[in-house]
Amino acid sequence: MPSLNAVLLAESPRFTPRAVPLVSRVIRIAAPLLFLALTAQAFYRQGLGMWSVGVVYILYDTALLLFTAWQIRKLVAEAARPAPPATDAPTFGVIVAAHNEASVIRLTVNRLLAQAQPPEAILIADDGSTDATPAAMLEAYGLAAPCIGGMAETVIGATRLQWLRLPHGGKARALNQALLHARTEAVLTVDADTLLEPGAIAAMRTAFQRDPSLVAATGVLQPICGPSLSGRLFEWFQSYEYVRNFLSRHAWMQLNGLLLISGAFAAFRREAVIAVGGFDSDCMVEDYELIHRLHRHSHDHGLGWNVSVVGGALARTDAPATIRGFLKQRQRWFGGFLQTQHWNRDMVGNSRYGLLGTRMLPVKALDTLQPVYGLAAFAILIWLVATGRFYLAFPILLVMVAKIVIDLTFHLWSLGIYKRWTGRPEGLRLLPALIAALAEPFSFQVLRHTGAVLGWYAFLTGSQTWTRATRSALEHQA
Repeated sequence: MPSLNAVLLAESPRFTPRAVPLVSRVIRIAAPLLFLALTAQAFYRQGLGMWSVGVVYILYDTALLLFTAWQIRKLVAEAARPAPPATDAPTFGVIVAAHNEASVIRLTVNRLLAQAQPPEAILIADDGSTDATPAAMLEAYGLAAPCIGGMAETVIGATRLQWLRLPHGGKARALNQALLHARTEAVLTVDADTLLEPGAIAAMRTAFQRDPSLVAATGVLQPICGPSLSGRLFEWFQSYEYVRNFLSRHAWMQLNGLLLISGAFAAFRREAVIAVGGFDSDCMVEDYELIHRLHRHSHDHGLGWNVSVVGGALARTDAPATIRGFLKQRQRWFGGFLQTQHWNRDMVGNSRYGLLGTRMLPVKALDTLQPVYGLAAFAILIWLVATGRFYLAFPILLVMVAKIVIDLTFHLWSLGIYKRWTGRPEGLRLLPALIAALAEPFSFQVLRHTGAVLGWYAFLTGSQTWTRATRSALEHQA
């Protein structure tokens, strides 16, 4: 049997490039050329015309919002339909990739063991931890530290708990080694800073049981950021951001165009992941890149694989609580997004890949420059205000107010759908949602776009690391 690395070399377009169709090339150069043309209007036009880059940014974002609204309008009714006949439930294991997570590892494992339907196995993929992880594992589970490359295990109830110690090589390498040791049909990847809600694994089991063609699925995450003032502010903004993001994922799922799977809580059919070469250790967002290869392999071989978001599979994840932490996270996310787009550029606009190629990937190609459009539009507005040209800034502000009203209308409408879809009625109140929608364009959105521009720097310079995040919430619960 070929090694994962050998399979990756054959399956990944990074190593085995595909011919890039003309339509793909045209789509990829359209966004930057349009950006230059629109930005130049600020120096040659007057009135709203000088803010053309902002108008196009708003129209594009609104079009995506309307697409999501159309696709999710019947979401709750669809979820209530009788399920198709179920096949045998696959066995489920959990892989927890961890590097220096002594302070939270017991909390994460105990939450997995307390699931309504506990997994058959929990495998801790310890990526060269140098902290007190050995002491934590010995104290909590009686596991003595194995040698590097070795494994210790015990049985707790119906679950086999395994601790695989590896030399430090990054999250993707740790996951790949764990995949080779796993023996269950399906595996959940759970970050050490992510806590599953009690019915999360049961919901994932049901999704995979009902759909034999399902090879990857993401749960729905809720960010938690800790008790500090900045933590509460970031949790407030990110909570509503996550609502929009997961509803958008459901919308694209309807076209079998879902690409974004949250590696913090995702489920995969183990054999499918192995068939495409596992996780790519050279990508900043290995989960996102893997989904491209799964889609590509499915289309190339006519397998009909599906990727899904499971509304009933809920988890809370430790999210950045400071500006610096947030920018570092978004830099890595966007840099990895750009890497993946570049490696898979032959799929953009390519009808061979169905609606994924002709709908989703062209949108993602445009998304590569959306933050640049947004920052340029904001900078032009600030420039007009700073130079006292309020008569020019006023119509721009009117357009922004109209956009805020559209966003707010969608958000308040979609909150009810989201709550019924996920079964999570608590939190996400309407008044905080109203305030967040009014404040976001001038604060959180600017931060998101700044992180994306830093992602461009990471992509162009090739800088990437998997560093330990500063825990802002879970360490207060451990």
